[in-house]
Amino acid sequence: MLLKTEYEKVEAYITKDSSIIRELMHPAVHGNSKQSIAEATVPPGGVTILHKHGIAEEIYNITEGSGIMTLGSEEFEVCTGDTICILPGIPHRIRNNCEKELKIFCCCAPAYSHEDTELLE
Repeated sequence: MLLKTEYEKVEAYITKDSSIIRELMHPAVHGNSKQSIAEATVPPGGVTILHKHGIAEEIYNITEGSGIMTLGSEEFEVCTGDTICILPGIPHRIRNNCEKELKIFCCCAPAYSHEDTELLE
């Protein structure tokens, strides 16, 4: 079985944290089994809602732009090429602090679910 996604055919949607998401590979859609990867886009000046995941571990890889990451009680700058690990239960959000879109590959294991996302604001 070939598990392949064509980027141009993936429709974007908005998640509970206000990110614009393209789900590039997800078990509920594509047939893989344990993880998901999505591209998140945060517009210039935009910020995601502070949230946490009870079960999923997330990895963010910044592919374009820069921002300010809140991870627990810490805030730090992130830019293209940076990778951040977000452990289950850790509150997090990201703010785009540049004049172009902030793009992030978001990997979740187990796969992302709205039910595992708790908004904190």
